[in-house]
Amino acid sequence: MTMEAERFDQLLEEKKSKPVRMQPGDRVDALIVGVSGEHVFLDVGGKSEGVMAAAELRNEAGELSAAEGDRVQVYLLSNRNGELIFTARLGGHGSRELEEAFQAGIPVQGTVSAEVKGGFSVMVAGQRCFCPYSQMDIRRVESADEYLNKTLSFRVMEYSNRGRNILVSARAVLEEERQRQREKLVQELQVGMQVAGVVSSIRDFGAFVDLGGVDGLIPIGELAWGQTERVSDVLSRGDKVQVVIKALDWERDRISLSLRDTLPNPWDAVQSAYPVGSRHQGRVVRLAPFGAFVSLEPGVDGLVHISRLGAGRKLHHPREALELGQELSVQVEGVDLAQRRISLAPADWEPAGQEPGDKASRSPREGGGHGGHERQGERREAFKMPAGKPLSMGTLGDVFAKAEEQRKKR
Repeated sequence: MTMEAERFDQLLEEKKSKPVRMQPGDRVDALIVGVSGEHVFLDVGGKSEGVMAAAELRNEAGELSAAEGDRVQVYLLSNRNGELIFTARLGGHGSRELEEAFQAGIPVQGTVSAEVKGGFSVMVAGQRCFCPYSQMDIRRVESADEYLNKTLSFRVMEYSNRGRNILVSARAVLEEERQRQREKLVQELQVGMQVAGVVSSIRDFGAFVDLGGVDGLIPIGELAWGQTERVSDVLSRGDKVQVVIKALDWERDRISLSLRDTLPNPWDAVQSAYPVGSRHQGRVVRLAPFGAFVSLEPGVDGLVHISRLGAGRKLHHPREALELGQELSVQVEGVDLAQRRISLAPADWEPAGQEPGDKASRSPREGGGHGGHERQGERREAFKMPAGKPLSMGTLGDVFAKAEEQRKKR
């Protein structure tokens, strides 16, 4: 072994032999090295050892949920005469431990027992504590019943009058945990990723989704391919969803999400589902001065131009012929996939003055027949010169002036 290797091994052993310096409230990953009666002995690194109450690792049946060789997350509660006392914030603290938890800032376990004026009554190790509404959750408390009889982690924010006045906060614990999760998500999340989340709240403008440390917003326009009137028509609080990340702004804590992008795009099948000339049943979803938008299926709307409405009579607005929500039979006149536009007409629409099924009288704009040539003849007639007078080779203005004079004489 070289001298450099020997020196490295020596330094490594010296590091292992030095006790780990910790302060009350520090969180460490400990190894269970022994269980004896009501105590669990821990190896917390180097030559440092600690102890915690076995009651913290017992389930409701009184059985230990961890064994020798398992690793547990614990907090340093205190240093009593050189003995490190740890807690796994699993409850069982006495009055003294509660005060120490307050001094060290260590979370404790408590059960929400009742709703009281201004908040909740919480039982922690036999001690009655108070948690204000604003400190029960990160989000606004919408229903007290959601928290009653639940065991949660709390931080002791105030301990006074020898334990007769104890104020606790579940929000403080949640915010710390979310901050750790956020730091991890900052490194992992990228625009375009599809991730899982849980709907945390519903608003008029969209739905907030908890991504496991941060909240993102699904705007109402990103909920579905079709028009969405109310967010609650699509999602409810507590729903598990898959979403696509549209934008990330960590500086302002804004994450934009899309539920729609995880669903099949109906426009991918429009050309085969709605060929020109086909007839369909739709519903009027919007009226504009130039026409009516008709929904053929969620996410696929077509436009009936105002010129196709009124059965031949001139309309000033589509509302004179249609109303919102009305069912309408339509035929497809054209499809523009690039612009995502479908031109529609009522299924019984025919150009004015045309017999049903007679296409010969359509104007050039409507795929016209001979009628279009008649109009062209009329335009030529308007510029016809008087008989016996040769066409002047003067200016173009002379030509138009003579044409206007001939029109007035007629």
